[in-house]
Amino acid sequence: MIEQLLNYDTELFIFLNNLGSAPWDTLWLVITSKFSFIPLYVLLLFFLYKNYGLKALLIFIVVIVLMITFTDQITNVFKRTFMRPRPCRVEEIADSIRFIAVRCGKYGFFSGHSSNSMAAAIFTGLLLKPFYKNLIFLLLFWSIIVAYSRIYVGVHYPIDIVCGLAFGAVSGFMFYKLARFLLRRFNATVL
Repeated sequence: MIEQLLNYDTELFIFLNNLGSAPWDTLWLVITSKFSFIPLYVLLLFFLYKNYGLKALLIFIVVIVLMITFTDQITNVFKRTFMRPRPCRVEEIADSIRFIAVRCGKYGFFSGHSSNSMAAAIFTGLLLKPFYKNLIFLLLFWSIIVAYSRIYVGVHYPIDIVCGLAFGAVSGFMFYKLARFLLRRFNATVL
């Protein structure tokens, strides 16, 4: 059963990965870069400051650091536990895929990019929903695009992506609840 699921996952990966073409490669390499979205993060922090104030922003920054550390470390635990090779490391499919990433890590289950981007989308989307009700949908779309970029560049299977997105959603919601608790605890704002 699991072997069949992994075979389907590999077939879907090869199909999705091969949808790419050279004219689009640079765009997807930019999308998959961790540093490309720094302006987005700065804008989201500004929105948090504008709507909640400085004291709340400081709480948010601490919670965000904890959230990203948590998602990164749990992702690494899963990678070392399951030791599922990334598709760019599997010789049997090497001739069938497009590998355009700058590097290929060792293990891929589950995707850190997916979990981090989804956690950030859920966390900030929920905090800013009272002020910008549709922003969360844009952030979820952004997270899914970032997640797909990992398939496009050849470093993650679809299951890696889906599990990363799911874990990120749970983490983002959990840290959103923590942020709300801390805001009340320190009288930073009324939610």
